Amino acid sequence: MTVTRFAPSPTGHIHVGNLRTALFNYLIARKSGGTFILRIDDTDAERSKEEYVDGIKRDLEWLGLTWDKTERQSARLDRYLDAADKLRGMERFYEAFETPTELDLKRKKQLNMGKPPVYDRAALALSDADKESLRAERGNGVWRFKLIQERIDWTDGILGDISIDAASVSDPVLIRGDGQILYTLASVVDDMDMGVTNIVRGSDHVTNTATQIQIIEALGGTAPGFAHHSLLTGPQGESLSKRLGVLSIRDLREAGVEPEALLSLMARLGSSQPVELKLSLDEIAEGFELSQFGSAPTKFDEQDLYPLTARKLHELPFEAVKDEIAALGVPEAKAALFWSVTRDNIATRKDLPGWWALFRDGAEPLIAEEDRDFIAEAMTLLPEGPFTHETWGTFTAAVKAATGRKGKGLFMPLRKALTGLERGPEMADVMPLLEQVPARALAKS
Repeated sequence: MTVTRFAPSPTGHIHVGNLRTALFNYLIARKSGGTFILRIDDTDAERSKEEYVDGIKRDLEWLGLTWDKTERQSARLDRYLDAADKLRGMERFYEAFETPTELDLKRKKQLNMGKPPVYDRAALALSDADKESLRAERGNGVWRFKLIQERIDWTDGILGDISIDAASVSDPVLIRGDGQILYTLASVVDDMDMGVTNIVRGSDHVTNTATQIQIIEALGGTAPGFAHHSLLTGPQGESLSKRLGVLSIRDLREAGVEPEALLSLMARLGSSQPVELKLSLDEIAEGFELSQFGSAPTKFDEQDLYPLTARKLHELPFEAVKDEIAALGVPEAKAALFWSVTRDNIATRKDLPGWWALFRDGAEPLIAEEDRDFIAEAMTLLPEGPFTHETWGTFTAAVKAATGRKGKGLFMPLRKALTGLERGPEMADVMPLLEQVPARALAKS
């Protein structure tokens, strides 16, 4: 059975980059009838916050990305320590004491010599007495996994055949000096224990994947299938790293983006398939194939979400927004008409209060200087409300007869005076919704 996972750290809100990873893993599991695990990577007790755990779950639920079970890495620390002991017993785990400054100097020296900046394994030459002395001086060291310096190969689900020379990679630190278990070890142990069969993540993890494959094999496991999707850039190819904070799922939701718009874009972005609005995850899953994605950096522009959002809203039936419209204060008798009039003229749901305010309170008239006398005369011909669908036709016919105006010269100034807008819904539909007409004050006495 296919088992996938999404393993966010609760140190902030999830953003569009995280969503891509979550969605791909979710779709793989759902397409195969497998299991999707939400695994909270909260081994960093200082930075992890429960409010972010709640936020992650709220964001995923809003998107419809439901999980089959939840795991917390903070509840599994004993398992990671057991794995560390096993690696020590195999002499694949060693303590190192270099300070960050010392490591930086080593890297600079290697680079100056034209060598890759790889940890030199100096700690392996330390005697027990040396280690005791260093612990007394500096405190506990970090624990590094000793890589076998050979090529690590796998067939990636997106990138194809990958081969990395372990001799070009530093032995990874798996436990910090303060005892904190780092992601690489915790993730490997969890993936083995939870039977994870497929992992999709960003291409910035490729080297990390190579080291994890060796750790899995050292612990007696079998590596899952890996796939690494491209990283997102801005619309001009610029790095998104500084903007991800404003591209959180929470902020996009609050900006009025519809979940289906976000999912539809993310499920196709960077693939050979065109972006199309899909109204359900089943529809999205049906056309999803990892093989359709490429390795090149993928441009993301949040503005692309708004046409998709508008398209989704245009297709929504009244019943889907009935309660939301009632909450605005729209009278029940006008609610269905209000939706039919506004849904093709909104970018997001956040535009609805503005439309109701226009109909309820009336608009600030928009009148060109050359039209002032025309509007003043026309307003004397506007019947008393309440208006009906027939009011517009009757009104404009009367104004045409009285002023001789016709076509655009007749209809456009009247629209602008009544709605304050140059374009918008059919005026015959707007009139029954108008409860106030400030332009009346311009009528000739």
